[in-house]
Amino acid sequence: MSSWFEAGHVAIVTGGSKGLGKEIARALLSRGVATIVDGRDAIALESARSELSAYGKVVAIAGDVGEKRHVHALIDAARQLGRLDLLVNNASTLGETPLPRIDQLSAETFQRIFDVNVFAPIHLTQHALEVMRRDDGIATIVNVTSDAAVEAYSTWGGYGASKAALEHFSRVLAAELDGSSVRVLVADPGDMDTQMHRDAIPDTDPSELRNPADSARALLQAIAGMAHPYERVRLAELVLA
Repeated sequence: MSSWFEAGHVAIVTGGSKGLGKEIARALLSRGVATIVDGRDAIALESARSELSAYGKVVAIAGDVGEKRHVHALIDAARQLGRLDLLVNNASTLGETPLPRIDQLSAETFQRIFDVNVFAPIHLTQHALEVMRRDDGIATIVNVTSDAAVEAYSTWGGYGASKAALEHFSRVLAAELDGSSVRVLVADPGDMDTQMHRDAIPDTDPSELRNPADSARALLQAIAGMAHPYERVRLAELVLA
């Protein structure tokens, strides 16, 4: 797995202040990959940056991926580091909790879900491609999705619809990038012991949930093992090497 992640590589991981994003950043930094992380909560992000800095070069930029200026700041940081090998569109929102039924889902909440879960990754990807396309190696775009994108769960209409849109965008993007040096991975992490999962399903037994650090390791394994320009993986089904 370490052969693809080389010292000097650069990654952007959105939603990197906690949960899966933080663990992905930790795993990348441990392999010598300079990592740019972001988060809406500046205090939580600074705490994460301080912790992650023990593992390697980390750049933390507070902000909302739904804001254009913030997206531009992330790309500018990658340009300053000289390259971009990996983009992980991990940041997402449930919209509101408890999760409402579709007939109770407000237009404002639905718009916010799509702003963060769909439009922000698309915008960030558009700008990232300007840096990722090059002749000296493979680059990878990872879009973190959910089984709610393909399964119909009551009250998950807003979030599930956004992830389904993100997945179809990913497939089209991969078709358009066919033959280039940039590939696309859609990663479904499954149920993890994160704040987002607790917000969505408060009564779940944490002992039944996967440690996000294991999901991060599985993701890096999936990236390193990609054999096709587009793949979709369920991280919970991967046997960790």
